[in-house]
Amino acid sequence: MIFHSDRGCQYTSREFALLAAELDIRLLVGRTGQCWDNALAESFFATLKWIEGWYNLHRLHSSLGYRSLADYEAALVA
Repeated sequence: MIFHSDRGCQYTSREFALLAAELDIRLLVGRTGQCWDNALAESFFATLKWIEGWYNLHRLHSSLGYRSLADYEAALVA
C-alpha cells in the first residue's frame, strides 16, 4: 500500500515512518510547492464523494420503499 501526503510534520515524523514501516506501507511525499503532485488522487476522491453524495441523498431504492438511503436512515433514528 502507498500513502501519499504533503510535507506536513505529522506525515514526515520519525514515529509516522516507523508505524508505516511496521504496517508495510510505503510513504510517498509530494514535492515542496508542487500542488499538482496529488491532483490525480484528489480528482479521484472528489468523484467518489460526488457519487456517494448522490447515491445516499438522491437515489431512490426500491428495497427501502422508494426512499433515499439518507431518508431511510433518518427515519430509523427518529
